[in-house]
Amino acid sequence: MRAVDLIAKKRDGEVLTREEIKHFIDDFTRGDIPDYQAAAWLMAVFLRGMNRQEIVDLTLAMAYSGDVLDLSDISEYSVDKHSSGGVGDKTSLVVLPLVAACGVPVAKMSGRGLGFSGGTLDKLESIAGYNVNLSGEEFRALAKANGIVLAGQSASLAPADAKLYALRDVTATVPCLPLIASSIMSKKIAAGANGIVLDVKYGRGAFMTTAEDARALAQIMVEIGADAGRDVIALISNMNQPLGAAVGNALEVREAIQVLGGHAPAEAKDFEEHCLIVATQMLRLAGRGQRWTDEAQTHAMLQEMLESGKALAVFRRMVEAQGGDVRMVDDPALLPSARLLVPHHAPTGGYVADVDALAIARASFDLGAGREKKGDPVDLAVGVYVPVKIGQYVKKGGVLAMIYTNSEAKAEMAREQLARAFELSNVRMTPPPLVDGMISSL
Repeated sequence: MRAVDLIAKKRDGEVLTREEIKHFIDDFTRGDIPDYQAAAWLMAVFLRGMNRQEIVDLTLAMAYSGDVLDLSDISEYSVDKHSSGGVGDKTSLVVLPLVAACGVPVAKMSGRGLGFSGGTLDKLESIAGYNVNLSGEEFRALAKANGIVLAGQSASLAPADAKLYALRDVTATVPCLPLIASSIMSKKIAAGANGIVLDVKYGRGAFMTTAEDARALAQIMVEIGADAGRDVIALISNMNQPLGAAVGNALEVREAIQVLGGHAPAEAKDFEEHCLIVATQMLRLAGRGQRWTDEAQTHAMLQEMLESGKALAVFRRMVEAQGGDVRMVDDPALLPSARLLVPHHAPTGGYVADVDALAIARASFDLGAGREKKGDPVDLAVGVYVPVKIGQYVKKGGVLAMIYTNSEAKAEMAREQLARAFELSNVRMTPPPLVDGMISSL
């Protein structure tokens, strides 16, 4: 098969066979197909789309372009989660220890942030010594010994996806549902998951801006999972205001520790509830119709895991096993802290009608909490803390946000963003729901 023929076939709107897709992906991964031909193929997919079978075939070709983890000796049925990303989304830090505290092993590979905030690995590196760079053997050994491991993704997993994504980023082909869905699901399948919970977010603080777009993406990923023999549950969640109150790496770790210990502040109760919802669905998959079938009972059990401190104990065990300084877990005040705290006050009294998650994210980015390109340094100590939620009353002069910064000049940049982030009203607005719906392959 010639690459040019496969490009032309998709350009003309024809359906590619499984063998043709696998051939193209394998040759590209080996370096036998140059970037300019792969870029042309991506644009053809972007413009012409793919049917369900093509998307499944593309996903599996990418998943099996490198190593595929086998976790069957650690857990007969492995569960994983994926979030499409959002402002203040530190869900993995709570959900994984919470699920592991119930006796379900979890072994997750995560990534670094690119854009407005740090990724899960950046947050974890707020804890001094925490090792996110594990070999495959180390990753498996920790999962087996402790029932939990959270580290960086191996370069040998789904290498085709990494190569294709780099091209998508520079060829304006990122916002393509078949390519997005296959990218996400190929990594989950390669990581050895039998059951996957997807947290698909929409809103100004998310990649998908509308609920309709989020549902479309979720539907495709659930179908991919089903056709690939995986159980998949997709939650459609709102990201128009930050999740929890903390936006910034060390700030988010501190908030996660509070929630894990059963001490979530009022402004982080939405984050706590979101974690309970995701963990409930992960246990639903792990139970396979024999356990954790009553969601209300499962939710209550998970709540007790937080209040009893059992989930926090699992998190502490994970940090210690991966070389982290557990003193920072025991006393979060030891986490990296900013030199300056600058309040942003309400110009008038009223009910909070809007908290623009994107503006909050941009403020955090201006402070140094995110990175513009891969390899950029991140200031782990800085960020924005938002103690208010939609529907809450704030007095004139009340604190809408607290800026954590190491630079007065950057604080001023952040304040310019925050001036656009809040809308106050004389009428109380109803807070948006955390989850708008669910799509399941079960």
